[in-house]
Order: sequence, then C-alpha cells, then structure tokens
Amino acid sequence: MSAAMEQWSWPPSYDDRYRPQEGSRYWFPVRETMPAADREAAILTRLQQVCAYAYEHAPFYRRKWDEAGFHPSQLKSLEDFETRVPVVRKADLRAAQEAHPPYGDYLCVSEREVARVHGTSGTTGRPTAFGISAEDWRSISNAHARIMWAMGMRPGDTICIAAIFSLYMGSWGALGGAERLGATAFPFGAGAAGMSSRCAQWLDILKPAGFYGTPTYAIHLADTAIRDGRDPRGFGLKYMFFSGEPGASIPSIRERIEELYGAKVYDSGSMGEMTPWMNVAGSEQTPGMLCWQDIVYTEVCDPVTHCRVPYGSRGTPVYTHLERMAQPMIRLESGDLTVWTNDETPCGRTYPQLPMGIIGRVDDMITIRGENVYPSEIEAALSQLPGYGGEHRIYITREGTMDEMLISVELDADGWKRGEDRRQAFHATVARQLHAVLGLRAVIEIVAPNTHPRTDFKAKRVVDDRQAFVEMRARHLEASSR
Repeated sequence: MSAAMEQWSWPPSYDDRYRPQEGSRYWFPVRETMPAADREAAILTRLQQVCAYAYEHAPFYRRKWDEAGFHPSQLKSLEDFETRVPVVRKADLRAAQEAHPPYGDYLCVSEREVARVHGTSGTTGRPTAFGISAEDWRSISNAHARIMWAMGMRPGDTICIAAIFSLYMGSWGALGGAERLGATAFPFGAGAAGMSSRCAQWLDILKPAGFYGTPTYAIHLADTAIRDGRDPRGFGLKYMFFSGEPGASIPSIRERIEELYGAKVYDSGSMGEMTPWMNVAGSEQTPGMLCWQDIVYTEVCDPVTHCRVPYGSRGTPVYTHLERMAQPMIRLESGDLTVWTNDETPCGRTYPQLPMGIIGRVDDMITIRGENVYPSEIEAALSQLPGYGGEHRIYITREGTMDEMLISVELDADGWKRGEDRRQAFHATVARQLHAVLGLRAVIEIVAPNTHPRTDFKAKRVVDDRQAFVEMRARHLEASSR
C-alpha cells in the first residue's frame, strides 16, 4: 500500500520527529485521502489484529465474546465485525473495574506499564479509571496533532487550553496534541473563581492563534471580557476547537462564537474512554465533523439493535480503538446521537462525516406527554433568537398524571432595560419558536440577564423533578391512609 499508509503499523509506532511538508493540507496525505475501499481493507486487517490481541490479553473480552459465540478467527469482513462483535457499555466497564480494581480485567498490559491515570469524575456512582501507557500517550498525541493540523494550526502557534486540568481527558489531549504539533502550549486551565477575567487578560497579552474549551465557556469568557472593557476580537484568535457538550456544531451557537471572536470554530469530541477524543472533528475546509476512521473506527448504529444504519440516518456512534494497547475499547457504545453521511468533502479527506456533529444523547431525550424532546434542539432554537441572553434552564415537573415543562430563558441586558413591553414581546417570540420546534406547548418564563449560573465546564440545563414529585405524592398518600 502506498507509503505503507504512513507509519501504519501494529503495534502502533510513530516517528516523533516527523512533520508534514510546509504547505501540505494533510499530516498523512495517503491515509487521509485514499479511496474508502482501500482504507476499509486496511482497517479490517487492523481490527483482526486488535481483536486477536484483546482476546489473548483481556479476560473481559474473552469472556464477553465467548458468551456471544464470537472468536477473532471468525473475523473475515467489516460486516462480521459489526454484526458478530457485541457492544460494550460504560456500565460493563464500571462492573469490570469494581470486580477487578483498579483498571478492570480489560487492561491488556501490566499495571507497571500504566504511565498516566485519568478517568471520570465519579460525581455519581463509581468513577472509571483510564490506564494509559507511555506508547498509548504517544499515539494519542500524534493523533491530536494530525487533527489540529487539519484545523489549520501549525508549529509555532500559541494554543490556549482553557478547560479543567484534572482527570478530564479533553484538556490533556489538547495539550499532548499541541506539544506534538510543535506549537506553544498555554495550559491556562479553568475552574477557579475569577479565572475568566484573568484568562481574558492573558489572551489579550499573548494573542494566541488557537483556543480549546467548551462552547459555553467561550461565550461566558467573551461576555466577561466585554464587561471588563476588552474586545474578544482583539485576542487575535484564528482557530477555536471545542468538545464536552453539543454546541459548536449548532449553527446559531457556532456563528455567535465566530462573531464574538472573529475566529474559525471547529467541533470535536467523542468520549473520554476513546481519547484521542478528536477522532470525530472538523477540518479547516470541511464543516461539521469527520470520522477519522484510521484512528478510531466509528460506526453509527441503531441504539436498540446496534446494527449500522445507512448513511443519511440518525443513530448512536459506536467506537473501536485502532491505536491503543493498554485499555483498547472495542465497539464501545457512546450513547450520543448524530447523523452521518459519506459525501465528498471540501478538504479532500475521504472519511464519513457528521455534518451536524453530536446533536444530543439518547439518555438526554425527554418524553413530555408522548413527545420526544432533545435539549439540544431547544438550545439551537433559543440561540437563533435576537435578545437571547445566553442561558436557560428546562424544568420538568408532574402535576398528577400530566407532565409539564417550564423553560426559563434569559433576556439580554439591552432588552431587559427596555421594560415590560419588550419582555412580553420576547416571551411571545420564545413561545412561538419553541412550539414550532417541539410540537408542544411549554410554560415560558423570561428572566433577567445572568439569572442562571455560568460554567467553564459542561452546562447542566435540564432539571427533571418528575420522579421527586411522584415520590413525594406517594409519601403523602401513604401518610393520609394511616
């Protein structure tokens, strides 16, 4: 295969001295532009290697596959992989780690080979530990550098990483990619009180080319900068890439960030377990997100059957590592929602695309009086409205047997100052827009700017009190019957 697919080897090994030729659009020109059929043939060979490796080294996979009647020797086609290999869920990983702490019996290397430990926050339930070997980290950094190159970032650029540095993998992946790219990494972080003003001050001083964070934080940061008398466009940012929450693929939110900063906005991100999380990410010329199939093999599947859906259909991404050795994820169900296509791309890369990015989560879907509602659709609708103050909350309650949805929406400062007539007009606009989008009526509340807390991480905008109401009502009935 041409140029051996540029360092395509098993186990993965990359030359850390390698850089593309100056002026090249591609980090690996052959891998990124080869005919899809040729790439799929190479991916099948890699899947055979990955599955044989995992079967030999991970009791977790051996047990799971034996129960499903699958053996790696039976893997003769991508269809075999997609129909015979069972999916893995996050609950499976937690159970494995609880039974075999700390890394679970899907760790394929010795514990002494684990060079980094990351994981979930563990705010609810048992946290999940990610064991990453030194070689895995090299592969992760190389993958992120490739994709950041595709976004337009180059050696010597300064890249501000304005997200929490903790167990969260997003910040560290961006840092590893920036360093491998040969950029100047500025790991500012986030999380402490008053950091937004300080971040804006640093951006004004350093004038970095790139910025990583969440869409919510980028908007909050711009609002803070303007309040402090700074113009976010004066920071000189050219490239802003995001993960952690839907938003950067929603046209109204993307356009708002681009207008605030005068920068190009890219959406990216899959799951912490799947780092490199930028295995679905946009390029400088192609909007939406690309599935970088030679890094992480991505299928978009029916959430119930886990069978691959046709291009043009909605489903949930199912991911498989092709370059990880310590804790390889093989058919990990994401629980996200997306639509995928396989059209020609402006950038010339021959990967499938997620033109709308990640549009929500299967388990975030709210059923109100028989109608399915996705919070991301509400966010997209509100973000298009003149006067939207930048934050909202969705409250779900139950009165008797009837579900009710209240949406509390901030009006911007200018609109709020104009008085009650402007508030009522905005109320009518919001109600009309949401009814058109959702197909049902909600109770709308218009509130002052900055009523709802801002965050520098994932914004939690849904408060579902239905179960609490049912439990309270049951306790009341029980007490009344005594």
